[in-house]
Amino acid sequence: MSDVEKHEMSSEEDELQQSAAPLMDHLVELRRRLIISIAAISVGFVFCFAFSIQIYEFLVIPFKNAVGAVTEEPTLYFAPLEFFFTRVRLAALGGIALAFPIVVFQIYQFVAPGLYKKERNAALPFLAAMPVLFTVGAALVYFVLMPFVMRFAVGMEQDAGEGSGVTIELLTRVGDYLSLITTLIMAFGFAFQLPVFLTLLARAGLIDADFLRRHRKVAIVVIFIIAAFMTPPDPISQLVLGGAIIALYEISVLSVRLAERKSRDDVDEAESASA
Repeated sequence: MSDVEKHEMSSEEDELQQSAAPLMDHLVELRRRLIISIAAISVGFVFCFAFSIQIYEFLVIPFKNAVGAVTEEPTLYFAPLEFFFTRVRLAALGGIALAFPIVVFQIYQFVAPGLYKKERNAALPFLAAMPVLFTVGAALVYFVLMPFVMRFAVGMEQDAGEGSGVTIELLTRVGDYLSLITTLIMAFGFAFQLPVFLTLLARAGLIDADFLRRHRKVAIVVIFIIAAFMTPPDPISQLVLGGAIIALYEISVLSVRLAERKSRDDVDEAESASA
């Protein structure tokens, strides 16, 4: 064993010894991180509830644009108290979304003492990428998928004089619309975390690019099964989500390959330094 490798092992052992702490200290630290996370979600909930009507009006724009193209007065219907509980649900989801970066950082702060320095440095870019990827997935739903779904739904309407003898009209409830758009946003937002998840597994040595390529067909089947569970029961959103996850899977293969190349470069640098 070279002197460089001995020095690295010694420094890693020192890091682990410094991070060692009694069980009670870990529980106290866990409680502190949970309190901060819950407080962040609570603050986000209060903030989002105060602006819940404005947030809902923003989310309704795809519906208004689609329905407004065929009628002058787009209407959303609601049962007694439905709109209030819709605002509460929207505030809860918004609070979680706003607090998401803080919650992830608290999780990182809790597990970081048990990681080596190079592992902590490697994890930071992925933490920064997670909210960005979630936002990209949500934007895809809002600007692309929801307008398409609503135009498709409006296109199913027909008057009694068009051959059927009855009028077929789209009657959208407040809660149903919110459930649809938030479900899609959450599904796409979490699906866009796939490159981060697979790359972290690769950095941990659990998978590699060859493994992902060999199991591509199996992954495609699993992806569409997951898409069927994560989206409302309509084939359009399932196909769009499935197609997006497959594209992310291919991006993950590239990301894992780059991570493997970087690991090999680090090993080569260490061997050169020890030579």
